[in-house]
Amino acid sequence: MIKHIVHPTDLSPQGEVAFHHALALALANKARLDLIHVHDPAEPDHFERFPKVREVLGGWGVLPAGATVEDIAQTTGVTVGKVEIRDVDAVEGMMRFLGEHRPDLVVMASHGRGAVGRWLAGSISAELMHDSHLPTLLFGPGARGFIDPGNGTLRLGRVAVPVDHDPSPAGILRRLEQLLGNLSPQVDLFHAGDPAPEVHDGMGGTANVRLVGGTPVEAILAEAANADLLAMPTAGRKGLLDMLRGSTTERVLHDTPCALLALPPREMR
Repeated sequence: MIKHIVHPTDLSPQGEVAFHHALALALANKARLDLIHVHDPAEPDHFERFPKVREVLGGWGVLPAGATVEDIAQTTGVTVGKVEIRDVDAVEGMMRFLGEHRPDLVVMASHGRGAVGRWLAGSISAELMHDSHLPTLLFGPGARGFIDPGNGTLRLGRVAVPVDHDPSPAGILRRLEQLLGNLSPQVDLFHAGDPAPEVHDGMGGTANVRLVGGTPVEAILAEAANADLLAMPTAGRKGLLDMLRGSTTERVLHDTPCALLALPPREMR
């Protein structure tokens, strides 16, 4: 069960899909939702540009016209916070907030960069994903969502889960159950290569892992074409080669046609 969701936003239209998913998941779990924006201390506040929670909930038929801020929690069970953080470094400002509050899920958009840009500077979303060690739902450029933006209905069918021997897939099914169990998705485990890693199903047995061909990135993107969500165990950047090329998760994020749920090792939380 998700109790706390954080949605970092740069207040751009590209972030709207991530905001809608953060809000819909908060509704489904009656969770707290914090909308966070980091800006330079020299800039004025941007509070009026934050996503319009009441307006969206009204459009979804969840709140009546003229509802107050207090009506959100009373009607939906969702407590909404809007926080502006003044810091010259967006990643550092957000990391302080995440370190203090440790939400169950971070939901954000990634606007994407070319290969050179990713390893020279790194996107803010990728940096937060690697450094926070928190489950992070990411929407890359062009990624389709799994909610109806017109009414907020969640339609999460197939969740494609690439697994490998490293990082270990231990506990992956339990973690997905904790985050997505109330949505009852179809979890599909697959592995590029042979042999497949062993994944315990939590009931004393092992889960089925399909074997697929191609390189890991090719296989993942092919499976993503027919999935509502990719859920990937991550291990951060392991060395110089991954730093130069971008980790598998970052490369997939840039090209995947669906949303990506990055799951860091449990012991790092």
